[in-house]
Amino acid sequence: MRVIKKCMNRIVSGLFTFILFAGVLLSGPNNCVAQTTTDTIQTPMADTTVKKGIAPGAMRKPALNTFIDDDSLAFALKPHPFQPNPKKAGLYAAILPGLGQTYNRQYWKIPIVYAGLGAAVYFVSKNLKNYQSYRKSYIGLLSNPNYMDDNVKKYPSSTDLKQLQDEYEKNLNLSGLLTTVGYFLQVLDAITSAHLKNFDMSRDISMRFEPVAMPNNGLGLGLVMNFK
Repeated sequence: MRVIKKCMNRIVSGLFTFILFAGVLLSGPNNCVAQTTTDTIQTPMADTTVKKGIAPGAMRKPALNTFIDDDSLAFALKPHPFQPNPKKAGLYAAILPGLGQTYNRQYWKIPIVYAGLGAAVYFVSKNLKNYQSYRKSYIGLLSNPNYMDDNVKKYPSSTDLKQLQDEYEKNLNLSGLLTTVGYFLQVLDAITSAHLKNFDMSRDISMRFEPVAMPNNGLGLGLVMNFK
């Protein structure tokens, strides 16, 4: 057993030594070749640069040549149409009504937005004022039969006052609902207009019906689609 162990140890040590020796042999010539090649390459460069009177460091900096195609240059110089960001347009419209339309450069929509906003404020304030007025008269007449104001003079019955109160309350709720719908509509309009800002609406992209000649010398109606 000892002999076998000694033989195995010798084999392992021999293999290890052989691997190290082979590694040195394989790495040594490469380094030598690389060193000689760099020397042979750098020496003529230095000689030529010195002979021509050029600084050696100047030859080490590669020249940067930029090749620009005519089509790419024309595309870069061509003015592109303004394309708004839909997220920004929606955010601006949500912060202030009409601001999204201003960002989209659709200035003609701003008077429409503020006309609707003004109408909404008018009806909300009017219905709120009448509702509070008739409610005050109705409660005052219920608490005191001798209560008197302008509304009671016109409508002395508590039933009429209650009916007017409920009517203006319904109008107030409807005005608030329409105002909310209008607010979200102008936000949606800003987002949609930003998406469709540069949408092609020319005749090159269209779909229409045209008369078509049939094989049996008849006339028919066909669907014609044009694409760019």
